[in-house]
Amino acid sequence: MSDATATFDYVIVGAGTAGCLLANRLSADPSKRVLLIEAGRKDDYHWIHIPVGYLYCIGNPRTDWLYQTEADPGLNGRTLRYPRGKTLGGCSSINGMIYMRGQARDYDQWARLTGDSDWRWDRCLPDFKAHEDHHRLDRYTEGQGNATFAALHGHRSVASSGEWRIEKQRLRWDVLDAFAQAAQQAGIPATDDFNRGDNEGVGYFEVNQKAGWRWNASKAFLRPVQHRPNLTVWTQIQVERLRLERDAAGALRCTGADVVSHGQRVHVAAAREVVLSAGSIGSVQILQLSGIGPAAVLQAAGVTPLHELPGVGENLQDHLQIRSVYKVTGAKTLNTLANSLWGKAAIGLEYALKRSGPMSMSPSQLGAFTRSDPSQPYANLEYHVQPLSLDAFGEPLHSFPAFTASVCNLNPSSRGHVRIKSPRFEDAPAIAPNYLATEDDRKVAADSLRVTRRIVGQPAMAKYRPEEFKPGVQYQSDEELARLAGDIASTIFHPVGTTKMGREDDAMAVVDSHLRVRGVAGLRVVDAGVMPTITSGNTNSPTLMIAEKAARWIVAGT
Repeated sequence: MSDATATFDYVIVGAGTAGCLLANRLSADPSKRVLLIEAGRKDDYHWIHIPVGYLYCIGNPRTDWLYQTEADPGLNGRTLRYPRGKTLGGCSSINGMIYMRGQARDYDQWARLTGDSDWRWDRCLPDFKAHEDHHRLDRYTEGQGNATFAALHGHRSVASSGEWRIEKQRLRWDVLDAFAQAAQQAGIPATDDFNRGDNEGVGYFEVNQKAGWRWNASKAFLRPVQHRPNLTVWTQIQVERLRLERDAAGALRCTGADVVSHGQRVHVAAAREVVLSAGSIGSVQILQLSGIGPAAVLQAAGVTPLHELPGVGENLQDHLQIRSVYKVTGAKTLNTLANSLWGKAAIGLEYALKRSGPMSMSPSQLGAFTRSDPSQPYANLEYHVQPLSLDAFGEPLHSFPAFTASVCNLNPSSRGHVRIKSPRFEDAPAIAPNYLATEDDRKVAADSLRVTRRIVGQPAMAKYRPEEFKPGVQYQSDEELARLAGDIASTIFHPVGTTKMGREDDAMAVVDSHLRVRGVAGLRVVDAGVMPTITSGNTNSPTLMIAEKAARWIVAGT
């Protein structure tokens, strides 16, 4: 890099889940010069690729932005670690690898909120399928069985692309099998596919892995096209601010960005568009540092407002998981297996020989979607069930055998915000999720703990004599359970909504339905921040779908 201005057709900021796919799609036209900028390093750290390595990537400055939330009243004043990926692949390099689309109603709601039918479930399904490479279609031949599944899923041999590998997990646990049976006894149906549009049911999660290795967005979308001469990837380069210019009529346009590498500032110019794909936290920070956002927030941080967009950084939504821990008897769990030298040796040997076992685990293996009470019109809870327990993420495993049933409210009504605190790009913004701020969210939290108790109390679990270790059976009332939820709950790392899309008459919409920033030509946001409401499940794969759709619009100039 030099001090001279570098010019490209497209400048993509953030080489995470969305950015990697966009770089692949936009550089497919050899006449278009594409620059992909990543603040983190290359994804050549071995723990990125070993599935259990998320334990060593989260909280590690090599791969994580190391954000912390503000003290949260809903969590009784606690702050939380707020991991965001800082490496090629972004959060897909450190997340739980769970493949989950959400529910059809999520996307139909987006279509209503934006007034754009392109966001309906039936119009999003082709964008999910476009990059899928689903293991269940490995032996599929058109016209020979599995046609119903093939109508809902994609595969490299069927679709034109198919880079995003989805496989079964490579281990099972008896105690989790028993939990699944107990869930069925409690009225939750078994399912072998959470991604048909209605995810109500219980079953093992499918994961973004390939032969026991993590399959991140960098492997899927960047590596196959890294030879393209028109694609340039910069790592360890941070964006200081966007460059904005006004024409004679006063209209604002984004013409590029100022970036910093090892203390050197370089201007990159975009002949066509700048695309922010830095995530629900990073894209907000860049917009606000550039003078785009709520004027009062910008002025308080020492930034001159250039374009008033009050919704930038508002509407933050996240899934708060409430972790119930149960001691068990006579069950093999990771607590006992990993707390001995022989157990650790056996785990390592199994992975080395077979790429299976606990080192191939995602953070959660078993999932369930159900209703917090029978009056709910659809599944509004998601369970992540794990054959282990600990006091908090990053802490040692407990010495006793146990499992954890984490449950989250899929559609929280609480809203938080992200706001810069200074004009320096090096300073992390204030992140205030504002969990459990509404009466409805507190009621769902209390009810969800009761649902957990009802499942664990079923006959299928009786042989393990489960004993509630956390929160404790002495807590029974709505008020007690909601307060306890604040004590033990933690983020499940799904922040969305901070640059939401919406109709022209929605004053808080940051982008239109084609993800163009309101009032600024040549600038889009393509990441989870554009979701107006959070999806009913894990958010990584919906972000890929958004990027797939956006890539077509960007190429078409619409």
